[in-house]
Amino acid sequence: MSTLAIVLIVVGAAIILLFVGGILGARRRDRQRAPHYAEHLRQADEALERARAADRGWDRDVMERVVREALSRDHAGVDFERIELVLVDDRPGVEEDRAHFDAVGGDRRVRVVVARSGEGWAPEHVA
Repeated sequence: MSTLAIVLIVVGAAIILLFVGGILGARRRDRQRAPHYAEHLRQADEALERARAADRGWDRDVMERVVREALSRDHAGVDFERIELVLVDDRPGVEEDRAHFDAVGGDRRVRVVVARSGEGWAPEHVA
């Protein structure tokens, strides 16, 4: 066997080991982050309830409908399994109110920001 073949085999094996190690590390990191993420979602829901109690207009069903409409327009044909409220930005007044949602479907996660628009909500950013 030539020296070049041996070098290529060693380099290929090293690349495969690094790839597998990266996948295992990412899975471990995701498992460690999961409890914190659930707590973050709970805090966002609590913030929504406080905002709804402080002023009217924070109706989650209405906001989720706006999110779904934005997703159907910007990501047509993609089936999102769930929509998670991740941030409530309740500023004084209503002009600067924002809510951030993550739409999750399979391996895909899309952030949708909705903002107050007159008496209702409108999508501000879909990424």
